[in-house]
Amino acid sequence: MSQRNTGVTPQVVNAHACPVREVLDRVAGKWSVQILVAAAHGPIRFTELERGIEGISRRMLTLTLRNLERDGLVTRTVHPTVPPKVEYALTPVARELHASLRQLTDWAERNRLYVAEARAAYDIEHDPELTDA
Repeated sequence: MSQRNTGVTPQVVNAHACPVREVLDRVAGKWSVQILVAAAHGPIRFTELERGIEGISRRMLTLTLRNLERDGLVTRTVHPTVPPKVEYALTPVARELHASLRQLTDWAERNRLYVAEARAAYDIEHDPELTDA
């Protein structure tokens, strides 16, 4: 099969792929997925997110929420109370995304043992020293 010049350069491919990759990087991030899943059942307070997402630091939660808000996936509502009550909710676009995330997290839950076993088998086959520790 001969190669021919299609006029599609790496720059053209990257110009299209870069924005898509940027969006996927944001929504597929470890903390973003967990925040979007947690907020899917309605408005949720910062402290509820902080308690419900194991291992996330306050700073990382703040940064991730800010980025999700910037991307139009989360709305932030400040209620004028003392102390101020802040709630986060999914936008309609994020609700559409949530259906896919739910399928992905369900798949991960169903297949986590399979993946762990496959990793262990691979490690034994490819680097026996890893199993001696």
